[in-house]
Amino acid sequence: MASIKIKDDIYFVGSMDWDRKLFDELIPLPEGTSYNSYLIKGSEKIALIDSVDPAKKEELFNNLAKINVTKIDYLIANHAEQDHSGSLPYLLEKFPMAKVVTNTKCKDFLKDLLLISDDKFQVVNECETISLGNKTLEFYMTPWVHWPETMVTYLKEDKILFSCDFFGAHLASSDIFVSNECEIYSSAKRYFAEIMMPFRVQIRKNVEKVEKLNIEMIAPSHGQIHKNPKFIIECYKDWISDNVKKEVVIPFVSMHESTQKMVDYLIDGLMEKGFTVKPFNLPKTDIGELAMSLVDTSTVVIGSPMVLAGPHPAAVYATYLFNLLRPKTKFVGIIGSFGWGGKMIDSLKEMLTNVKVELFEPVFIKGHPKKEDFALLDKLIEEIDKKHKENNIV
Repeated sequence: MASIKIKDDIYFVGSMDWDRKLFDELIPLPEGTSYNSYLIKGSEKIALIDSVDPAKKEELFNNLAKINVTKIDYLIANHAEQDHSGSLPYLLEKFPMAKVVTNTKCKDFLKDLLLISDDKFQVVNECETISLGNKTLEFYMTPWVHWPETMVTYLKEDKILFSCDFFGAHLASSDIFVSNECEIYSSAKRYFAEIMMPFRVQIRKNVEKVEKLNIEMIAPSHGQIHKNPKFIIECYKDWISDNVKKEVVIPFVSMHESTQKMVDYLIDGLMEKGFTVKPFNLPKTDIGELAMSLVDTSTVVIGSPMVLAGPHPAAVYATYLFNLLRPKTKFVGIIGSFGWGGKMIDSLKEMLTNVKVELFEPVFIKGHPKKEDFALLDKLIEEIDKKHKENNIV
């Protein structure tokens, strides 16, 4: 990836990771990702905002060489996670006079994660500034976006917010600026679902904080740069709100078609009631897409057969993920089938400790669904519809 001029004396010097398909050994990356690093040349000082994953450090150094960078005064670390900070030790070797500028919490993280010595840091606090001469950096603490130490950097004269993971997206693209808001919407929503959603309540305060700044451009450290910052800010305000849609997400697994037949019946009945239904056959599901579907949905119905007296491991994983991501979902149902008995329902219920949801009466049947079992599903459909009407979810 080449060095790309963003504005006068401001450059993208990061890297595109076109081939990376998994993040944190957990998150699928169907569109790859980027590690966005930004160089700012002031009239007196030079600052690098965030670095890149260590695997891409040579690309960063090549990009710096292309714009004749022979010194860096400040290495701004908005976030300690290694995909942004991992190249700092190598940068400090090449630019030994540089100071790592970050907040106290992030400093402690970086000392633990990267073994950077104490004398290499310059600590900044809320609203503190650093002058580069004709350009001024201002720092704002944004905890839990998505680690406790995160902050953002605001370039006052150019009105650019360098937001690190905040407002980001896992997307590798030859166009570093947003050119298609529909495309970036999907990537950013997926990123929010997988990474930010558990902290949506805390993120509200951080959105309010940065929204007060005069921002003309948002430059995150993953994905594309927003020349229309209002677009992504409004997206976040929707995602972090308590508003839900008349949608039912059904993560399910079926071994011998009994649960599958229940799911199919449930889908048809809910569609007739005007619901948007999103089924996810778990052994075949991209977990990122399931996470993204949870951002807005009002209702989740988990479907599973019994396996050795408990739920199927795929259903356990999906339920664990649901509990971990803590979406704003209002209602949860459990359906499934068994052969000789067990504690599947209790096991799944006990996993839902982080979410504030109302549980519908489970529909748990023996063997192949029969007429009386479909009647129980009809009752569940009616109850789902009733709850949505009572709560004005349309």
